[in-house]
Amino acid sequence: MLSLTQKLSQSQKLSPQQIQYQKLLQLNTLALEQRIKTELELNPVLEEVMEEEISLEELQKEKETETDSDSDEEYESSEDEFDIEDYMNQDDIESNRINYSADEDDTQPVAPDRLTLTDHLIEQLHLLDLADEEMIVGEVIIQNLQSDGYLKADLAKIVSELINFEHIDVTFEEAEKILKEIQLFDPLGVAARDLRECLLIQLRNSSYDPYYSFLAEKILEDHYKHFVNKKFDLIQKELNLTRETLKSTLEIIYRLDPKPGEGTIDITETNQISPDFLIEKVEENFIITLNDRSMPSVTVSQTYLEMINTNKRKRKISKRDKEAHKFLREKFESAKWFIFSIQQRRETLLKIMRAILEKQFEFFENGPRFLRPMIYKDIAEIINMDISTISRVVNGKYVQSPQGIHELKYFFSEGLSTDSGEDISNKHIKELIKEICEKESKKSPFSDDKIAKILVEKGIHIARRTVAKYREQLNIPVARLRKEL
Repeated sequence: MLSLTQKLSQSQKLSPQQIQYQKLLQLNTLALEQRIKTELELNPVLEEVMEEEISLEELQKEKETETDSDSDEEYESSEDEFDIEDYMNQDDIESNRINYSADEDDTQPVAPDRLTLTDHLIEQLHLLDLADEEMIVGEVIIQNLQSDGYLKADLAKIVSELINFEHIDVTFEEAEKILKEIQLFDPLGVAARDLRECLLIQLRNSSYDPYYSFLAEKILEDHYKHFVNKKFDLIQKELNLTRETLKSTLEIIYRLDPKPGEGTIDITETNQISPDFLIEKVEENFIITLNDRSMPSVTVSQTYLEMINTNKRKRKISKRDKEAHKFLREKFESAKWFIFSIQQRRETLLKIMRAILEKQFEFFENGPRFLRPMIYKDIAEIINMDISTISRVVNGKYVQSPQGIHELKYFFSEGLSTDSGEDISNKHIKELIKEICEKESKKSPFSDDKIAKILVEKGIHIARRTVAKYREQLNIPVARLRKEL
C-alpha cells in the first residue's frame, strides 16, 4: 500500500564554487600551474598576462555589487550590472605573485634527459647476433624487469605467453639461455631472479682474489641462510676459517651491488621536489613566501567583456546573439570564481604555514631535535579553520627552510612526556633511536629492550614494542642483523 509522508530535515551542500576552491586547495604548486593552464584552454574569457599585478579586492567588490540578469527578454542596461568601463580603468584581475626582485631570473633548471635501464639493455641486446624471434624473447624479458633490475616475473610464464599470444616457437631452455646473456649485460647482475643469483653473477664475472672469490661463492651457494641472518660464527665453524679470512671474504660480498638496476642509468623520472613554501631567515625573523613565481598570471579578457557589454546595450538582439551573450556571461562568472579561488587558496596556505612556523619555531631555529608534538587540531584552533582544510593543505606540499626540505606532514606528530614534564615529538624519539644505533658497537648491537632502557635513562619512558615499531619505520634491522665482524 502506497502512502505519502512529509519529512523535515536539514542538510548542508557545497556550492560549485566551494567545491572548486577545495579542489584547488589540495593541489601543490606544480599541479596548480597545470590546472591554470588547463583552465586557460577551456575558458575563453580567461587570458594569461605576463607582468601586470592584480587587485583581487576590487574583484571581490565587483562580485558583491553585480546582479545576475539571465532573462530571455530584451537586455536592458542596469547600474548594478558590470560595465566595460569598470574594468578599463583598474589593474588587471590576476592571481598575486611572489617575486624576490624585479630582475631575478624565474627560470628553473631542467634535468637532462636520462637513458632508462630498459633502453640501455635493449641497446646491448641488439648488438648480439640473435634471430628475430630470439630478439623478441630478449626484449620481452627486459620489459619485465623491475626498477631495481630484478626479473620478478616467472620465466616459464613469460615463455607460455610468448607461445600463446605472440606465436613464437621458443622453449624454456632457449629463453633461459637468452636470460643468461642479459644477466651479463651492464650493469652486471641485472635480470637476476633473487639476491643470491644477482650476487653470484657479479662474483663469477669479477676480478677479485681467486681464493676469497671461491670462499665467497661457497658462502652464497651453501651457507646463504646463515649469511643473510649474519650467523658468522656458524659460517666460520662450518668452513673452518680464521676470523680474518672470513672478514676478508665477507668484504668482497659486501662490495657487490644488491640492486644493479638502481644505478645512474635507471632514471625514468626526475622526482624533483618543488617546494610550495620558502622560509628564509632575515636577521632575527623568518620570512614566508609562496614559491609561485612561475605560476601563470590570469585576468579577465577585456575583448570578451566588450562583447558582453555591446550585446547588453542592444535593445533587441537575435536568438543567436542572446545565446552567445549567455555563454560569455557564464564563462565570465566562472573566470571570476576561478581567480578568486586561487587568491583564497593562496591566503589559506600562507595562514596555515604561518601557524606551523609559530608552533614549530624552535625547529626552524635549531633543528629536528626541537620538533614539538603537534596535531591538525592545534593549527585549526590557531587560524579558526576546519581540520579537513588543514589536512587538504598539508597533504603533498613541501617547505624549504634553513633546516632543509620537509613535507608539511613532517611537522605533525604525536608525542610523549619526559620526566621533566616537557612534551617530546615521536620524530625526536626516532632521531634518538637512530643515533643510539649509529653509536652502538657493531660487534654487540643493542636489543630493543636495551634501547628502551637507554631512553628511560634520558627521561623518556617508552615500551620495548614502541622502540621496535619506530626502529622498523626507520628501516633499521633487528640487533642480530646489525651485527658485524
